[in-house]
Amino acid sequence: MALLLLTVISFLLQLQDCIRGTLSEWLATLPETPEIDLPSALDCTIPQNTELITPEEREELRVSVKLFLTESDCSSIKDAVDMACVSLGVSQLDSVIIAPPPLPEGETLTLVHLQPLWAELEKIVQSQKAASIGTSDLDKTQLEELYNWAQVKPSSNQVNLASCCVMPPDLTAFAKEFDIQLLTHNDSKELLSSAGFQEAMQESYKDLQVADWLLDWVLRYSIIVKSRGIIKAKGYLVHASKITK
Repeated sequence: MALLLLTVISFLLQLQDCIRGTLSEWLATLPETPEIDLPSALDCTIPQNTELITPEEREELRVSVKLFLTESDCSSIKDAVDMACVSLGVSQLDSVIIAPPPLPEGETLTLVHLQPLWAELEKIVQSQKAASIGTSDLDKTQLEELYNWAQVKPSSNQVNLASCCVMPPDLTAFAKEFDIQLLTHNDSKELLSSAGFQEAMQESYKDLQVADWLLDWVLRYSIIVKSRGIIKAKGYLVHASKITK
């Protein structure tokens, strides 16, 4: 458990460091004025010097992303996938996994919460922007309800090792019957909070009114060489919006 916690913390600190570095570098390119008028949206590519995937190497690579939403804004799904495709130079992602936004304390995730998000993911598949779509942290009942309702069936479901050291037998049996791949992860429910994002912004630019900025989503991508099973590259895309007054 301690090792998992340390890994989660390192992911968070790494992401915050990347945001601070990217914003600092970008702000350094702006003219020195008393106040910097930032745009109403920030699209930040977080990885170090990401290289576009060439058509020649595309067949040898598997491009997977996991999208962490902070709000139930379904339009964010298309925006995030489009940005990932453009940033990586691909027309289609091999896999998109959705991490639903955190719910208020005491509220349980239901099919009603998942339906609008999944409907947007299905559009991504239908537009050929993703070959497969998956879920995160669904138990057997939740996964079964989604599977029975969905037109495009989930191809995978991630299970958090921090809360489940052994795969639940009922979940394993259901996944095996319907050919759903069970994957493990050690992400926190909220990869980066709005407060954490604002803190990173404040350290990059002391005079910025960070309370005006909200984190919309974080997308993490992995590029794996299929034949060797090694990670060629990984990184983050982050989207934040300024509150209009």
